[in-house]
Amino acid sequence: MTTTGTPAVRTRDAASKSEVLSVGRAAALSAVLVCAGTGMGFVRDLLLAHHFGAGPSTDAFLVSWTVPETVSPLLIEDAMALIMVPVVTRAMLRPNGVSRLARRVAPRLVLVLALLSATVMLLAPWLVRIAAPGVHQASAVTCLRLTAVTVLTFGVTGFMSATLRPHHRFGPPAAIYLAYNIGILAMLLTLAHSWGITSAALGVACGSLFMVLVQLPAFVRVLRRDRGAAPDRAARPHTEQARAAARVEARHVQIAAAAPVVTFTLVRQSQVLVERFFGSSLPEGTISHLNYAQKVAQVPMMLALLVATVTFPRLVRAHLDDDAGRLRRRIEGDLTVVALLIIAAVAYLWTFAPLITRVMFQHGEFTHADSVSTARILRVYSLGLLAQCALGVSVRALSAGRRPSWRTPLAMAAGLTVTFTVAALFSASRGAGALAAGNALGISVAAVLQLVTVRRKVAPIRFGLLGRRLLVTAGCAVAAGFAADRATRLVAGHAAPIVRLLVGGVVLLAVMAAALAVAALVTGAFRDLRGGTAGPDAAAPPDAPQARTDGTGRTGGTDEAGSAPPAGSLPAMRRVNG
Repeated sequence: MTTTGTPAVRTRDAASKSEVLSVGRAAALSAVLVCAGTGMGFVRDLLLAHHFGAGPSTDAFLVSWTVPETVSPLLIEDAMALIMVPVVTRAMLRPNGVSRLARRVAPRLVLVLALLSATVMLLAPWLVRIAAPGVHQASAVTCLRLTAVTVLTFGVTGFMSATLRPHHRFGPPAAIYLAYNIGILAMLLTLAHSWGITSAALGVACGSLFMVLVQLPAFVRVLRRDRGAAPDRAARPHTEQARAAARVEARHVQIAAAAPVVTFTLVRQSQVLVERFFGSSLPEGTISHLNYAQKVAQVPMMLALLVATVTFPRLVRAHLDDDAGRLRRRIEGDLTVVALLIIAAVAYLWTFAPLITRVMFQHGEFTHADSVSTARILRVYSLGLLAQCALGVSVRALSAGRRPSWRTPLAMAAGLTVTFTVAALFSASRGAGALAAGNALGISVAAVLQLVTVRRKVAPIRFGLLGRRLLVTAGCAVAAGFAADRATRLVAGHAAPIVRLLVGGVVLLAVMAAALAVAALVTGAFRDLRGGTAGPDAAAPPDAPQARTDGTGRTGGTDEAGSAPPAGSLPAMRRVNG
């Protein structure tokens, strides 16, 4: 019998701790760079609000901004990453696999994206007329033709990011939005008075080029290192097999994986199109109010999902190792950590929404009435952030295997149907608030359907355990939000708004951390969280029974009565793929 003090176990423990530190460092570096890019984005939005307010010119620009808003998740964050990260991870297992893959995929990708970009430019007048018939057509068309270049540049950016992340190069991909917003700010500061709102569209085009340049050195180094890693003598007879595998991977990128993921991303982004379409028929400035509220609400969501972004390559490796137990712990851990972060953010946004919009946007042409409307929408949007994050984690879990499921776009289509129905029924009477509520409700429906699919097709995630963690966290967040509001009124009631926001944030985090610590001791709901995020079974002795020896995909610790799917319904990879 192996004791816990043997060298094998100590080596296993050290490996697990090293992985935790690696994930933590990558997440911290990414968070710093993303926060810097987000800060620049806030400055960008502040300048837009200051120079142009919330009126017809900003509405026209925001219609053109639909292009980068659509291609960003499609070609950078969601579709491209979900398709390419697993493919690149598998290619790394073969000699020169990544460089061969890049040579086969990149030229075709650039050609297709360049043609799409030119098509958007040519069809700009018709696209504007269809998407937002109520906006100023001439300004929207000019801006759309400038932002159309992002179809090409965002695609190249996403391909580079998806290649760098499996190599644990997280810095350059995390810096892309910092570079992007620097380009926009440069154009706004130099050309806003002479070019008007068109300067912002030109900034989008320039910033997208900066996104490529900031990753180019690291991308070139990765490809050179891959080509320089010559195979040993035993591997040389398999060179032709490696080339054949690269061809298979290239076809996989084009056909098998692309269709469901691309469809999902486009359907998800259609929620914004629904808002813009119905918002164009509401009073002027409605689209701008929706946009500013959404930009603020999405910041904590992006930061929370950094956890899933950093752990995604490890999730792919767990799929490749056919380890259902590790998959379950990884997914449960990601869902829990993301929920902890986003629920705290929702409590803060709901409590201090009026102050947030006042500090950020109420300057120059952006009036007090604009600030109040944006704050009202922000509160409603924040109710859908948890579902947004759960959807992001579950999509990565489903996409880590070789064949992403068509259930993903179907779930998103169901959510979009809910969004459209709510907007069509209530936008005329309830205004922008109905559009935000439809967004939150629709994404919640999609997230629930996705989690059910993950449980059935990927790993036996324990809904009972996750539900208890969610209830405990939500209760702590409500208490923390109430305490932060009261403390801010007592301590800094007459201080400047920015001071009140800082005091409220500190109090909310302190109260929530204390409440979670007490709740964790009392309920034990978070006792295995570290094991869920660490990855390997660090605590298990080497001779312990493996988690999947019974063929059910169950692992030790599945103590939720009735919370796991029945035996035989669960993974192993061949069941996931079949």
